[in-house]
Amino acid sequence: MKPPHGNRPGGSSRPPSDRGPYRGPGGPSSRPPGGPGGGPRSPDSGPRDYQKPKPHGAPKSGPRDGGPRPGGRDGGFKPRPDQAQRSGGGSFRPREHEAPRAAADAPKGTVWLYGHHAISAALANPARRLRRLLLTDEAEAAISKHLSPPWAVSPERVDRARLDLLLGRDVVHQGAALLADPLAPPSLQSVLEKPGVIIVLDQVTDPRNVGAIMRSAAAFGAAAVITQDRNAPEETGGLAKAASGALETLPLLRAVNIARTIIALKAANVWCIGLDASGKPLSGPAFADRRVALVLGAEGEGLRRLTKETCDEIAGLAIAGAVESLNVSAAASVALYELTRR
Repeated sequence: MKPPHGNRPGGSSRPPSDRGPYRGPGGPSSRPPGGPGGGPRSPDSGPRDYQKPKPHGAPKSGPRDGGPRPGGRDGGFKPRPDQAQRSGGGSFRPREHEAPRAAADAPKGTVWLYGHHAISAALANPARRLRRLLLTDEAEAAISKHLSPPWAVSPERVDRARLDLLLGRDVVHQGAALLADPLAPPSLQSVLEKPGVIIVLDQVTDPRNVGAIMRSAAAFGAAAVITQDRNAPEETGGLAKAASGALETLPLLRAVNIARTIIALKAANVWCIGLDASGKPLSGPAFADRRVALVLGAEGEGLRRLTKETCDEIAGLAIAGAVESLNVSAAASVALYELTRR
């Protein structure tokens, strides 16, 4: 059944719900160890999961504060790619215990990209300002198959040991590193002029999840990905590698306030769907005649209360079988596929 048309207020008529990660329709809340108000999230913490459905009538968690932070105008967008990352309150623990990776040492206002696909896409992007290209013999041959030289920047021949020292031994750089300036984010208006689903991420903090979501979004023809200015990862080599080139082709915007951004999208006649356990199963054909924005919540905690209330509709994913959970990036892929069934 299609959602109703008409003028819509900034909030929803549904009662507040603060259930945690996605568990399918009717699932209970799940909060990470440590409870609210714990230590700050790490941008490189392991991914948390969207969960499988549980029986109806299970207990729900109580409301928590999730209101908008003061921000700028135009839907809360602040196009400042060089803004330093700031972490917020709340805590969650990664599924796999692993030490956070230190960012590669790069001059201020630049970022080290690595990996064959990420670097090939950056070399082919005329909007990307390139500074240095470090390649092993094998990496130069591999990248040349993706993109024939000459390139906008001449490569410097290095060995893997130098890249290990530069980027860290735990970084899978594939023998290639590119020093570049971060991309300037486009305006919301330019995104609204493009067709496709708009992805809104409500404090998704893991750069690998953001990158994987961008990769799926590009594969399914999405128009853009919007993250929060705070409590979201900066443009990093890890994010670019997980995006596998999508960072260069899919616009990535940063919003000061997610709730105000959703209101701005609704004012532009975009139907905003929050992915959460409390909603009925998502049905792509029901939105065949609408422009849609898909709103996804943080790893572990899901959508915040105010974000859910501001969405036009809440929908879930029906998970069956022995699998207990879906990672937020996997849930985004399933939802994007469903929305293409029009």
